[in-house]
Amino acid sequence: MSQATNRSTKNQRRAAARERARKAMAEAKRRERRTTILVRSGFVTGIVVVLAVIALVVVSGIKPSGPGPRNMASDGIVIGKSLVAERTGALEAGEKPVPTPTKRSSATADIRLYTDFQCPACGAFEKENGDYIQDLVEKGAATAELHPVAILDRASLGSKYSTRSASAAACVADLSPDSFFDFDKALFARQPAENTRGLSNDEIMTVAHGVKGLKNAKKIDTCIDDQRFASWVTDATKRALAGPLPGTDVKKLEVTPTVTVNGAQFDGTKQTFTEFVATQLGKADDSRTGGKKANDEQAKR
Repeated sequence: MSQATNRSTKNQRRAAARERARKAMAEAKRRERRTTILVRSGFVTGIVVVLAVIALVVVSGIKPSGPGPRNMASDGIVIGKSLVAERTGALEAGEKPVPTPTKRSSATADIRLYTDFQCPACGAFEKENGDYIQDLVEKGAATAELHPVAILDRASLGSKYSTRSASAAACVADLSPDSFFDFDKALFARQPAENTRGLSNDEIMTVAHGVKGLKNAKKIDTCIDDQRFASWVTDATKRALAGPLPGTDVKKLEVTPTVTVNGAQFDGTKQTFTEFVATQLGKADDSRTGGKKANDEQAKR
């Protein structure tokens, strides 16, 4: 073989090697591009999936306002003589409550209470004055409008006891309204300490079952377990906190319990509750007497 032919053969081998190297490099770059595209595509897909999951969680967590319980159209339930509740229709979602007219000049005390079942001061008020209020209402000397609110969920270690118990009370108002007063009283008798999880749903059901004359017990159990009126409790509480409290002199709910008689707010630092009720009924007497005297004088003329 000549020297020229040998060089030609070597050059061909080098060219062939360079071509193989070029093809290998091109193939490597193609693989790299494909990998990058797949990674980016997977990353974007992952973001979309994560965002979809987040959106689902957020949407699921935002529960629309639901209808309220029957017999609480004022955001409270009015209990009259013999502890019989006044009947009203249920509020539709987003519908404004219908205030109960205030009987400022009536011989019957118009008592309204805004209470949280987790609130120690509410429990203390109930312990001191619950029997007195019950006696007045049973005899027809007073009406009691009870407003369960939830402002102390933070004090139940995440179990939202204030909301759950108020929702349970709404279940009783809806399905066994004449049992509401006794259920309210029984829940306060079992009031848990602050910064505990409070009663479980099953324990709340047990309290309800212990109320004499309870109707629709199974439906009430389901209602309590489903927390059917939790969103209504939230809405009613927001309305009370924003104020004003209808039919009263109170601009907004700032503390629990907030108690009024014939529209005037009770201040426990000035009078006992029994004294306050007597004072308000005395004002009603003065109003009626004054009106009678005015009418008599007008008739004489």
